[in-house]
Amino acid sequence: MNKANNATSILKRFASIGLLFLSACSSNVKKDSPTTIDTAIKVTIATPGTDQQQFLNVSGQIESAQTANISTRVMGYITGLKVNVGDRVAKGALLATISNNDIIAKRAQTDAMIEEAETAFKNAQRDYGRFTVLYKEQSASAKELENVTQAYSSAKSRLEQANQMKNEVSATLGYTNLLAPFDGVVTQKLMDAGSMANPGMTILTVERNGSYQVSASVPENSISLVKEGTNVAIAIDAVNKTIRGTVTQINQSSQFSGGQYLIKLSISEKDKAGLFAGMYANLSIPLKLTTTNSQDGEQVMVPLKAIGQKDQLAGIYTIGNNNTALLRWVKLGKVKGDQVQVLSGLAPHEQFIVSADGRLFNGATVKINRLYVVKLK
Repeated sequence: MNKANNATSILKRFASIGLLFLSACSSNVKKDSPTTIDTAIKVTIATPGTDQQQFLNVSGQIESAQTANISTRVMGYITGLKVNVGDRVAKGALLATISNNDIIAKRAQTDAMIEEAETAFKNAQRDYGRFTVLYKEQSASAKELENVTQAYSSAKSRLEQANQMKNEVSATLGYTNLLAPFDGVVTQKLMDAGSMANPGMTILTVERNGSYQVSASVPENSISLVKEGTNVAIAIDAVNKTIRGTVTQINQSSQFSGGQYLIKLSISEKDKAGLFAGMYANLSIPLKLTTTNSQDGEQVMVPLKAIGQKDQLAGIYTIGNNNTALLRWVKLGKVKGDQVQVLSGLAPHEQFIVSADGRLFNGATVKINRLYVVKLK
């Protein structure tokens, strides 16, 4: 009887251990399951270097395409600043006010002058009309009509002068209220309320919303190779992305830039998202050269590390539709340093994957982390 009880007790213990083991396995499966979810592999891509086209790498900066320095045309104390740095303002919004008591006093004087001139003009106008009738009736002499006519013209001129003085005072009074010239954001606040504002002295700086462009400096030995309309790769490390830009302006003088020529690049609206003025950018500007390789044609060079080998085949991953890795079999040529010539299978200027943060396979979803251009050696 005791043996039977012991056997039953042992079976119960093994059953409990089995349940605990199954529970632990089940727990491990649940914890590991998230790692089976496919995620995009971060990759670094490049464009082949060719003997027909070289690239100039320069540094640039994101800037607003339209910036306004807000100042006043009158001297006076700043009585109020309605905005702070970072505030978004609409066109016509009041930004700051300048003391205007003296201008208001001048406007009151001009109003009094206008009232006096209007009274004199009305009297002269009546006299002119009366003497014109009397002269026609031969009841007034020509000299009397001439004197009345001169008085009428003089009163009319004084009234016009008083009205123009009022317009001038009103315009000056308008300069004491500083308004936003367009929809934008306040990026600088150089003075505070109570400070003395002088004509032409910047008080605030406003940049237009989203009107970003890229500004860069090109050395004098390369500026002749840069052309307007050129499509440029722009890498912005701050937001970890690469966008495209187009050269829209090339400064023809380096007098005030120390031998560097300033160029401007426009960027598309969709690429402006997430950008802020002041971010640094690295530009790869394609330069059209006149030298060619007459025997071998255009050489396409890629880094050796981008080439994968399988049996006797050489392959390289390119970017397919929907940001997927696409394996391309290529025919290789001569090796030069850490670069190899691709004879076929990869078109000039076609982007390919140089390195990846994970294991690549055909059809794998990828995320572009960085883009650069291979330099010929």
